[in-house]
Amino acid sequence: MPKKHYLTIAAAALLGLSGVSSALAGTETATADGKEAKQPAAPCPVSYITGDFGVTFVSEYDSRGIPQPDQWKGVIAQPYLDLYIKLYSGNGFINSVSGQLSFWSDVGSNHATATNLTGARDWEEFDWDPGVSVTFAQKFTLLVQYFEFDSPAGAFDVARSIDANLTYDDSALLGAFSLHPHFTVLWELGAPGYAGLNPHGWYYELGIAPSYTFLPKSSYPITLAAPVTLGLGDSGGFYGNNNFGYFQAGPSISVPLAFIPSGFGSWTLTAAYTYEYAGTTVREFNVATGGSGANSRNIFSGAIGCTF
Repeated sequence: MPKKHYLTIAAAALLGLSGVSSALAGTETATADGKEAKQPAAPCPVSYITGDFGVTFVSEYDSRGIPQPDQWKGVIAQPYLDLYIKLYSGNGFINSVSGQLSFWSDVGSNHATATNLTGARDWEEFDWDPGVSVTFAQKFTLLVQYFEFDSPAGAFDVARSIDANLTYDDSALLGAFSLHPHFTVLWELGAPGYAGLNPHGWYYELGIAPSYTFLPKSSYPITLAAPVTLGLGDSGGFYGNNNFGYFQAGPSISVPLAFIPSGFGSWTLTAAYTYEYAGTTVREFNVATGGSGANSRNIFSGAIGCTF
């Protein structure tokens, strides 16, 4: 082979090795001192399971406007846990589907109506609520749940119901003045106990929850909310012979606990005041069970919660 051909082949080989070396330069696994470099960890996949938990302390526990007679005095703590499982997401009319399982308890130091005088006598109520949430048309979310109300303290009989809650996201329409309206329907199922004043009743709820966040770009943004709720019942049903159950309104203020590392979840501290006006049958029930029978009540609460 002529000498110039050898030179051509050698040059081509050098160019090829140079290209390979350049291509591999970004994938070297050795450091400058010859030690093997650690490869970066693969990013964690997005979790399909999320949730929240926390505890609320209230000055008085009213269930859908109905005061609980054993809860007028003492310390009242209400721990909760919600789990959400993402089942579907898409760009069609149905945007997402999620499964939900919620647990809620009411623990009070005044156990006047407890019949179980063992260690559970302070555990007045335990609720568990499986359900399915569907977001559609981008703005609407429908949550349908099975509700079961139990009393480990034996303060009341088991109550069961089906609850449907429809919310509308009006933030794109009203911006900072969005109202976040919702409408709820609860239907009592056959059980020894019941959530209203009468069994087999229907409960209807209308509400809004406007809010505004101050210092949104700071580490400690403050969110002020002013939820308003109206509770109604069917004639002769949930609230006895009165359709009007109660009206609630009041401010709440919340701030994130940003000093807690994000790896432990997002923690928030909330304080709230609620003014409540009760209907006639609710007020009569209050008197019959030893309460004051006042038309209006002032309820104070504080909560700490975490989302993950």
